[in-house]
Amino acid sequence: MSDVSVLFQPLTIGGYVVPNRVLMAPLTRNRAHSDGTPLPLAVEYYRQRASAGLIVSEATQISAMGKGYLNTPGIYEQTHVDAWKKITDAVHAGGGRIFCQLLHAGRIGHVSLSPEGRQPLSSTNQRANAKTYTAEGFTDCSSPEAMSTKQIQHTINDFSIAAKQALAAGFDGIEIHGANGYLIDQFLQDGVNDRTDEYGGSIKKRLRFLEEVFDAVLNVWCHTRVGLRLSPLGEANDMSDSDPKAHFSAIYASAKERGLAYLHVIEQFPGSKPETDKRLLLLGLREQYDGVYIANGGFDAHSAADAINDARVDAVAFGRPFIANPDLPERYRTGATLNEPNADTFYGGAHEGYTDYPFLDRHITS
Repeated sequence: MSDVSVLFQPLTIGGYVVPNRVLMAPLTRNRAHSDGTPLPLAVEYYRQRASAGLIVSEATQISAMGKGYLNTPGIYEQTHVDAWKKITDAVHAGGGRIFCQLLHAGRIGHVSLSPEGRQPLSSTNQRANAKTYTAEGFTDCSSPEAMSTKQIQHTINDFSIAAKQALAAGFDGIEIHGANGYLIDQFLQDGVNDRTDEYGGSIKKRLRFLEEVFDAVLNVWCHTRVGLRLSPLGEANDMSDSDPKAHFSAIYASAKERGLAYLHVIEQFPGSKPETDKRLLLLGLREQYDGVYIANGGFDAHSAADAINDARVDAVAFGRPFIANPDLPERYRTGATLNEPNADTFYGGAHEGYTDYPFLDRHITS
C-alpha cells in the first residue's frame, strides 16, 4: 500500500496554512431548527471534527427561498449568526478552520419548505426529475418559477447579505455552492438553463449569474477566503450540459482569474464510478487550473495520497468517512480501522449517528 504521509504535509489555502490535507466535505445532516437556526448539538458535532485540515460546513441557505430540504441551516438571520458563532468558536478552540458553504437550492425544493408555500425559484420553470426531503420524507420536487431579472438581482443581494453574516459568525471563509444541480448550477448548465435573456444561451451568458455572485461576495470577503464547489460530471439532480468541456473550461478560467482560495470539485458520486470519457474530462479540466484544487468523491487514504503525490490534487475532502470518524485524520495517520457509518441516521434525528461515534481514545468524546 502507498505511504499516506503526504496527507499530513501542511498546505496553504488562501491566507491559511492548514496542518493536513484531510478536509471535511460539506454534509447535509438535517438537524437544524425549522427556522434555519443550527441546533446546539451542532457545536459538539463540528468541535469533534476540528482536526480536519479544513471544515466546509453543511450547505447553508442564503435566504428563506433558498431552502431546499427540511431542517437545514441558514445564514441570513441574527439567530443563525449567533448559533453559528458558537460553532466557529468551538472549531477554533480545537485548532481548526471552517468555511461556510453558501447555498441557494433553486428548483431542488418543495412548496412546503418555502415561505407562504411559494414555488421554488430557478433559471427555468421546468420541474427537476429529482426528490427533496420534506416532513413527509423524500418527495418529488415542486415545479419552479423561472426567475425574473429583478428576482435574480434580489438573489445576488441575498448572497451578499449571507456573506456578511458568515463573516459576523466567525467563519474563516466561504464556499460558493455551484454544484449538484442547485441554483447556480441551474444557470450554468444548458440541460436546465433554457433562458433566452442575458442569463441564458451562450456559455458567457450562462456564466453571468455565477460571476455576479462572485462580485457580490468578493465585496465582502478577500478572494483568498472564497472557494467554489463544482460538479462537472453533472450526475446530480437532473443536470446535464451539451458541451461540458468548453463550458467548465470557462468556469475554471473565471475562478482562476479571481484568484479564489480553492476550487472544490466533485469527481465521483456515491454508488457510481466515472467512465473513461468523464475521467478524461476531469483530467483535462484539472490541467487548466493552477490554483489549490480539492477533489471529493470515492477516495480513501491511499488513493488520496496517490492523487496528491501525482500532483493531480492538492487535498481531498472526505464526506461519509467524517460522519462516522470524527478523528479521521488520526485514523488515517495511524492506519486504524474506521467506524462504519449508520446510513439510517444520516438525515435528521438527534445525537445518535451524529455526535456519538467513538474516537480512537474512547475517553475523548466531548
